[in-house]
Order: sequence, then C-alpha cells, then structure tokens
Amino acid sequence: MSSPNVYGNGKRSMVEPSQNRSRGWVHHVIGLENTSPLMSRAVVEAFVRLHEKGLIYQGSYMVNWSPNLQTAVSDLEVEYSEEPGALYHIKYRVAGGSRDDYLTVATTRPETLFGDVAIAVNPKDDRYAKYIGRQAIVPMTYGRHVPIISDKYVDMDFGTGVLKISPGHDHNDYLLARKLGLPILNVMNKDGTLNEVAGLFCGLDRFEARKKLWSDLEETGLAVKKEPHTSRVPRSQRGGEIIEPLVSKQWFVSMEPLAEKALQAVEKGQLTIMPERFEKIYNHWLSNIKDWCISRQLWWGHRIPVWYIAGKDSEEVYIVAWNADEALQKAQEQYGKNVEIYQDPDVLDTWFSSALWPFSTLGWPDVSAEDFNRFYPTTMLETGHDILFFWVARMVMMGIEFTGTVPFSYVYLHGLIRDSQGRKMSKTLGNVIDPIDTIGEFGTDALRFTLALGTAGQDLNLSTERMTANKAFTNKLWNAGKFILQNLPDQSDISAWEAISANKFDQEDTLLRLPLPECWVVSKLHLLIDAVTTSYDKFFFGDVGRETYDFFWGDFADWYIETSKARLFHKGSNSIASVAQAVLLYVFENILKLLHPFMPFVTEELWQALPNRKEALMVSPWPRTSLPRQIQSIKKYENLQALTRAIRNARAEYSVEPAKRISASIVASSDVIDYVSKEKEVLALLSRLDLDHVHFTESLPGDANQSVHLVAGEGLEAYLPLADMVDISAELERLSKRLSKMQTEYDGLVSRLNSPKFVEKAPEDVVRGVREKAEEAKEKITLTKNRLALLQSTALVSE
Repeated sequence: MSSPNVYGNGKRSMVEPSQNRSRGWVHHVIGLENTSPLMSRAVVEAFVRLHEKGLIYQGSYMVNWSPNLQTAVSDLEVEYSEEPGALYHIKYRVAGGSRDDYLTVATTRPETLFGDVAIAVNPKDDRYAKYIGRQAIVPMTYGRHVPIISDKYVDMDFGTGVLKISPGHDHNDYLLARKLGLPILNVMNKDGTLNEVAGLFCGLDRFEARKKLWSDLEETGLAVKKEPHTSRVPRSQRGGEIIEPLVSKQWFVSMEPLAEKALQAVEKGQLTIMPERFEKIYNHWLSNIKDWCISRQLWWGHRIPVWYIAGKDSEEVYIVAWNADEALQKAQEQYGKNVEIYQDPDVLDTWFSSALWPFSTLGWPDVSAEDFNRFYPTTMLETGHDILFFWVARMVMMGIEFTGTVPFSYVYLHGLIRDSQGRKMSKTLGNVIDPIDTIGEFGTDALRFTLALGTAGQDLNLSTERMTANKAFTNKLWNAGKFILQNLPDQSDISAWEAISANKFDQEDTLLRLPLPECWVVSKLHLLIDAVTTSYDKFFFGDVGRETYDFFWGDFADWYIETSKARLFHKGSNSIASVAQAVLLYVFENILKLLHPFMPFVTEELWQALPNRKEALMVSPWPRTSLPRQIQSIKKYENLQALTRAIRNARAEYSVEPAKRISASIVASSDVIDYVSKEKEVLALLSRLDLDHVHFTESLPGDANQSVHLVAGEGLEAYLPLADMVDISAELERLSKRLSKMQTEYDGLVSRLNSPKFVEKAPEDVVRGVREKAEEAKEKITLTKNRLALLQSTALVSE
C-alpha cells in the first residue's frame, strides 16, 4: 500500500509548511508513464541513448525465469523463503572404476542432473583427491561422461562435499562454468517441463520429473538416501511460483557506471534518505549491483525499440530506432529496399519506464518544456521502503544519467500498512483492508491522519481501534468548530467584529493584557507553531500529528473551550466575551492550518465556514513562528489546572453527584491567591463549585478537620467540607462494609503467604503476584480506615 508522492516547486502554500523551502506538493500516481504518447517517447529516448553509450546490450545469460508467467523477472522481483524440502543423495559412478568407485552427490533438485557438465570437489578434500581428473557417469543419461574437477568454491562441509555443476540451472554453477570454460546445457523448456536433453523424462513437469527420477534411481540402486532439508526457495513476487534459473537471450542494462554516480549523490549530500538507516542499505545494494535484465515476455508494456532483419541472426544483426519507419529506413540503407524487418516481441520491465518518472512526466526529453523547467528537480520523494531498489535507486540513476541532476533532494520512506496483528495483507489470510471501505466507515481525514502518525520507515499495524479513535478526533474538531461558530457575533454586528479584530495576538503588549486562561492558550499555541514547523522541516510528520492532536484535544478542547464558557455566558461586561471570542477564533484557525496537510477535507470545510475568509485554507499563509509567549502565565494556569484536577478527583472518589455544587476553601500564598482568585468563575465552572461558597485564604479554614484536604501543588491547597460532599451516615455504612470485605480478602492472601507449602511449591511468579496483591490490599485498607476516621470525626462534630 505504498503511495508515492513527489513534491515539486511552486508557490508556498499550506501543504508545504517549511519557511526555508519555497516548494509546494505535486502528486502523481505511478503508472502514468504508460498512458501518454509523450511518456512512450521518453522511454524510447532513454533506451536509444543508453544503447548508444553501450550501456544496453543483448545476450544469453542466466536469468530468473517465471514458468507460469513465461517471462524473465529481475533479482528484486524474487522473494526467498525458508521452506521444508528434501536433500537427495545420488551415486555418480567413476568411469573405468570398480563398483566401489563412485561419488555421492547431495542435491535439492535432482531433475537438473540431465544438465550436469562436471562434478566438482574441493582440492583440499582428501576423500576425493584420487578421482580428480577422471570422468564420472551422469545417472539416467545412458552413460554420458563428465569430468571430475577441483575448485575451492566447493564447500566440503555441505552434503557429501561433492558438487554437481549444472550451469544451465543454477546461478553459482553458471558463474563457475563461465570461469572454467565449461559448456552450458539447458534441460528445461520455458513452461517448466523438461526438454529432449532429459531423454525419457522429456515433457514431464519439473516436479513430476523429480518424483519419477528418484523412483527410477531407487530401482537402479543409484539412490543413496533422501532426507528432510530446509532450503531458501526463490519465488516470484508476481505469481508466487518457484523461480527457475535459466539461460535465456535477454536485454540488459550495464549498471555499474550508473550506480557509481548514484552512490556519489548520497556521499556528497546531494541526496538525503530518511530514515538514515536506509542509506546504508541503499549504498550496499548499489555497491554490489548486478546488470539489470530489462526485457519481459509479457503482453503489456513498452515494446522494446529494436528491429531484426528477416533471415538474419537476431543476436548478430539488429537495429535500435525511435520508431518502425526509422528502423526500416536504416535497414534499407544497409540491406536494400526489399528488406523485411520485425520488431522484438519483448516489452520493457515496468520499472524501466518508472525510473524515468520524475522527468518524463514533466516533458522530457524536451528540456525546454515549461513543467520540466519549473518542477525539475523536485524537493522530495515520499514512498514505501519496500521499493527503495525497485524504484527510488533507479530514478536516481536515470535522473543523473539523462538530466545531470539528482531528481530530488530528499527521499522519505514510509512503512508498509499491515493488519492489526502485524501481518502482511493477503487474500489467502483474508485480512486485506480496502481503503475505499475504510473511508466509507471512518472518513478520508481519519484514514490519512492514522497513516501519517506512523514513524518513518516502520510498518504500521492498521486497526479498527486506531481508526475509531481518529474518527472521534475528526468529530471533536468538527464539534469545536460548531461551538465557535455558534458563539461568534453575527456578521452584521460591525462593532463586535471590530472589537475582535482589535486583538493582535502576535504582539507582546496584547498578550500581556490578556486574562490568565487566554494568555495561557495563546502562548501554548505559539510554542506549538514553532515545534510543529520545526518537525515539518525535519520531516517528523508523526511528531507533528501527535503534538497538534495533544494540543487541540488536551489543551484547547478540554480546557480552553470549557473555560471560555465562563466568559461567553458572563452576565456582566461584553468585553471579556469579546476577548474569549477573539482567542477562540485565533487559536482554532491556526489549529486548522497545522492540521490541514493531514486532514485537508474537514479543515477546509471548517475554515471556509468561519467568517471573513478571503481565500481557501489550502493557499493561506503558514503561521508565523517566534511569536510572543508568556512562560510564567503557562505555569500559573497549570497551577489552576492542577487545583481543578484535584477537586474533580476528590468528587469522583467520594462519588459526589455531577450536578451538585460544593464549597471549597483555597489556601495559598498571597501572590498565588492573586491570580487564582481572579479566575474564581472559571474554577467554579470547571470544578462544579458553589460560586458563593468559594473562599481564598492564606491560613487554614476553621472546618479543616472536617474537610477533605487536597494538595494541588507547592503553595496551593484546597479544603472541601466533607458534609457538603456526601451523606455522612450513608457513607460510613458503605465504607464499613467495604472495609470488612477488603479485610477478608487480605487475610486470605496473608494466609497463603504464611503457608510454607504454598511458598515452597508454587512457581516464583505466582508467589510474587500474591505478595504484590497483599501489599496493594493493605494500602487500600489503610486508606479506607483513614477515610472512615475522617467521616466519624465529622459525624461527631455535626452531632
């Protein structure tokens, strides 16, 4: 589920928040290169240029062959998996020797023995030294002889230490055969059946031939043993079938010259890959790169721009041209007007055309094209880490080769989307999550936000719980916008809007004049803008989402919107309500800006619903950084928050009815009382206090002994009269019953711990768990006894 996006040049906008780069985002979808004549022209141009430079060549080499798809596939399209199989031990008799002169070969693919051209042993292996230079008889081939050779490549410790060389069907054997000048023998057809070289086994599927061959070897006494063996099995990423190494005539790109420049781009800092750990993977792959097989035997794709002369050897004589007319003209110049030509039936690997994507989509090879000059090179490529080699590295190589410039400065690699259990999605497992269905259930913005919260380069487990939580976040954002819109003045109230506009929150003096809650939330917003902008510039998108989420929900929605209700519904002066309206609008519109790249639809809808919008959110300026903030006001409001939380927790602990207003005495130093008392209405609203019975004092209240004592912070305490919170007699009865039950449970735990039989015989973790439960129960009993004592003393005073 990779979503490749490239960000191009352009005017600064909401989707490119960095203040250091004047780049916007341009989105394309991979595959566009196959839909336009212009794209096809670029592909042909690239092929011709590479061929002219000697970087594209044709030859018969070992390739990965997909028998089901009937096509070659690149090394990157082969996936290896550890699978159970068998190791077959087979006798190869030594020609001219006795019945006891034989070599035992261990192989996982006995059907390839028909393609054996040699038997190899390690020159240091004393077991077989006497046979080096002699001939071995290949089983089931009517006495075909092959040389017994020595080579240090042979692993003496694997199997029997004897290696069958089948260069037509094994990559390593192929390289060894080319080094030693051995012939290459192919025993397999393109559909995975054995050919005439296999004799009586001709026409059998490779796996059927394996079974029959082993049966025949057992009958002839040449089968030694068959044992279980786990091996790395190559499977096609496209079709899943087992890949067959075959020698086949294909087209290749010589990669070393291209890879060298791509390596230098990272080394010189022209290209940055994120996360950084992928740079090492990128460098390792390019440093060990093999030539790229670019031809495919498929029915779709860009046709290879090569034409052959009818009646001529296609490997010796061919014409590379931009089109058929040019090819015919070239052929006629050399072979006469009656010459007949035909085009190579193969198509190019889809990644060949995709490698040209950053510039072919912009008009290349026409370097004067407006889009090419405006958008190339781009700033960033964002894609999945699984196609770092398939696509990213190849784009870098082709970009440098054809334009002289790295196609993008940054590569941001996201993780893959997995199911809630961390498994890859597959039809077999039935765990495929359809994005369209997900959008229908949770909304586009919730899906985008969930995916964007992932950490770069790490796979994301997509669960219903995550989606549900972010859908709730979207709804919270919507409801906050609705609340603000409902509490703004009518647009016809010019004087009210002039009062709101008069608040310049980007100015220090305006911030200093604000009441504590307003100064706190604006200061927190300005800190958030700086942090988020820095994170955007560093491409820490997950941090951006989490920081903005926490501020909106934890600070703005949960605290300031609730605080603002004390202003908006204030019966006195309208000025305090006007300030609250201005702050609500200012903070909310900046939140929308910060969230817009994540959640473009809901934020744009809310933005345009706000009054006096002159332009769409998408093209509005990014918030300014380094705006004024009052750190002292933040600390002061945090004290007020701590006091509110303490009172709320006490209410919950004593099961005070939500609608019930209670009394409170706030004890603090004079300077703390000064700013807390100014927010008496806010405190009463948020803590459900009786406004007429909230007192501020520097000394203990007279009823302190009959009150619940709360410490909100250093120098800030509260006393809540117990009689004001609960029915004392009913609470005494309830706690007494609870204490009795707790004591019984505790006694049972202690009894188990006092039993030597339990402590000695029970598992250590079980004993530890019982001990922890006993300690926890003891603490609860102590707390309950203290609460009972307080209630009893309060009851006595009341009497």
